[in-house]
Amino acid sequence: MAARSKARKRAFQIIFEADQRGSGVTDVLADWIRHARTDSRQPPVSEYTMELVEGYAGHVARIDELLSTYTVDWPLDRMPVVDRSILRLGAYELLWVEETPDAVVIDECVQLAREFSTDDSPSFVNGLLGRLKELGPNLRRV
Repeated sequence: MAARSKARKRAFQIIFEADQRGSGVTDVLADWIRHARTDSRQPPVSEYTMELVEGYAGHVARIDELLSTYTVDWPLDRMPVVDRSILRLGAYELLWVEETPDAVVIDECVQLAREFSTDDSPSFVNGLLGRLKELGPNLRRV
């Protein structure tokens, strides 16, 4: 697995854990970093994972607003936590990380949905992130 794919997967796991615990995502990130430093069996948290998580944390309100606006018949609080976490990560990367091609972001998020969620989730994730991609940079306002 490529380094960026691993970083993206770990960022998803951190966002998911924060949602499950009801904790701030940067607090969970700090826990992961601390754990990696004290347990030699844990790989270090990569720079790109930190960038994704911290970037998401800086735009969480706008991302949730966008997901709520463009999700049809799925209120954010009723959405499966795995899907919500993948979509949050994907929305951040699509709208605020310019060096990653949109197709890569969407494909990797669909792969995460295949690995961690239901059979219907990959198409749901693909459709919603595709919609955000179409609307593009106009959605970025803070």
